[in-house]
Formats: sequence, C-alpha cells, structure tokens
Amino acid sequence: MSNLDPLTRQLDPASVGAWVFDLDNTLYPARSNLFVQVSERMTLFIQDRFDLDRDNAKALQRDLFRRHGTTMRGLMTEHGMDPIPFLDFVHDIDVTPVDPSPELDGLLARLPGRKVIFTNGSVPHAERVMARLGVARHFDHIHDIVAAEFTPKPDPAPYRALIEITGIQPSSAVMVEDMAKNLLPAHDLGMGTVWLKSDFDWAQDGADQAHVHHVGEDLVSFLRGVLDRRG
Repeated sequence: MSNLDPLTRQLDPASVGAWVFDLDNTLYPARSNLFVQVSERMTLFIQDRFDLDRDNAKALQRDLFRRHGTTMRGLMTEHGMDPIPFLDFVHDIDVTPVDPSPELDGLLARLPGRKVIFTNGSVPHAERVMARLGVARHFDHIHDIVAAEFTPKPDPAPYRALIEITGIQPSSAVMVEDMAKNLLPAHDLGMGTVWLKSDFDWAQDGADQAHVHHVGEDLVSFLRGVLDRRG
C-alpha cells in the first residue's frame, strides 16, 4: 500500500459523506514539530508534579505513553491526576512553526462532504492550529479528548461517541490519520481509512495491515491527487 496513485483512484470524494481528520501531524506536516513542544511541556509538568530531574521525568512520560496510549491517561489512571490543568499546560505552545496553508484551504473548499476533527488533544489547541492554517471555516465539529471522556484513540469508545454525537454514517465516512493503529477502530466501524506516512516508528505501527486502505505522503498532496483525478 505504498503506491499512492492506484489507491487514490479508488477513492471517489463524491461518495464520501463525511471526512474525519486527525489534527496533529495530519492537518499540518509533521515537520512543523509541534509535538516536540508538547512533549517538552509534558516533561516539565511531570518534573514539577513528582519532583523529578529531567531524565527521570522523561522516562516516566515515555513509560506511561507506552502502557496507556497517552501520557495523560497514564497519569490519570496511576496517579489520579486532574486532566484539565495538564491539557492547559502542555498545549500552551507556539503554533507559528505551522505555516498558513492557502492550498489546504482551497482543497478543503473543493472537497465534498462534511468535515470534522477527531483529536487526542483539546479543543483550544485544535482551534489555534486551525486558525494558524487558515482552515477553521471548513470544520463543523471538533471531537477532542474531553468529549471522549479522556479516553484516547485507538480505544474504540471515542469512535463510537464521535458517531453518536455527530450522526456520521460510518459506511460513507473516511478517516485520515498519521498513526496507522488509530485507523483500526474506524475500519472496524465501516469507515474508509487514509494513513499519512510518518517517519516515527510509533506512527507506523500497523501501517502494513488491511485496515489501512489508502496511503498518502501528506494531506495536501493526497487531497490534491484525489480531487485532480475527480476533474
């Protein structure tokens, strides 16, 4: 599934009733490195909360991420942490490394179907990123980690909640993600799936499995290919 051309020919945007987009490293390119800032803020939060040096805080952060899907979930489960101050702290970052994208704005305007954001981040973070990109006008719903009752992807529960809240019909929906394993619950619900390639090992997990239907280099080039073939 590494050849973009035949895959995108199979995806007719006119048949898609709803597009479900991940936010970080999906709506904008991973090279913007926003998650580096978020990760550093997580480390600082853990250092302060547990009075740890940086190395031990980073080790705890990684361990919780590996065992719970997100560091926040691990802190909640194992340490009874209130997630809201954590979310506010770690998403207090500079979004200017994300370049405004008039091309993405134009492609989304051409793309038929409803468009929603489904993120393990927060609504305020998503709103800042979309404002920076210049694409907020295209999205009518943000399903964030708070709406998911702090249960992160790829747990199936927030996917079911997204469908219930938005009324999206999975059989006519397509989900776009940079983390391949996060596409499995979408596939299981009947959605089409698009994996955007990533250099990160943790994002590639499951990329060679059958639940990945389409593959793109990045969102702009993928949408451009789909829409240009449509004519």
